[in-house]
Amino acid sequence: MQWTVSNQLTIGRVLLIPLFIIAFYLPGFSGYILASFIFALASVTDWLDGYLARTRGEETAFGRFLDPVADKLLVAAALVVLVEAERVPALLAMIIIGREITISALREWLAEHATTVHVSILGKMKTAAQMVSIIALLLHIELAGIDMHSVGLFLLWVAAILTLWSGYEYIRDAWPELMGREKPTVDDEQSRQSPDQ
Repeated sequence: MQWTVSNQLTIGRVLLIPLFIIAFYLPGFSGYILASFIFALASVTDWLDGYLARTRGEETAFGRFLDPVADKLLVAAALVVLVEAERVPALLAMIIIGREITISALREWLAEHATTVHVSILGKMKTAAQMVSIIALLLHIELAGIDMHSVGLFLLWVAAILTLWSGYEYIRDAWPELMGREKPTVDDEQSRQSPDQ
């Protein structure tokens, strides 16, 4: 593994997840603030490690593997604890986590077939809506007279809609490859050449 700055940031994001969970269970206002701060910090590293990898020419196989895993672990951990605390409907968490699992499996399948489906602007909007909504839900307080929980819940519904929409676009673009015929095996070739068998 190349110990690049971008890879260090990605590993750091994974290591922040248990700290985030501990902070979430701290009682009262301090827990709200610390958990939202750690999640926000981890979210910033998500953007920063990708930016550094591209601009510094530090893209590695390890980074391409771990970066999306770290993102999904972070979001899934946040949604699970928020559902447990009854701040988020389980349905929303199921939609978001289910989509991520499905698209991750699809990406892996496409990679095996040397096919790439590029991330759309909807995917980026979905990610931004998720991150902002989760930060607001973690704060769970009023700021300047604004109920952050209500704001976060509204944005999470928006994120869920974008999640389904971008997931549909991803599957739609990959559909021709998914429906394509597999390369014939040796047995298939032999059976075509010997129709009388």
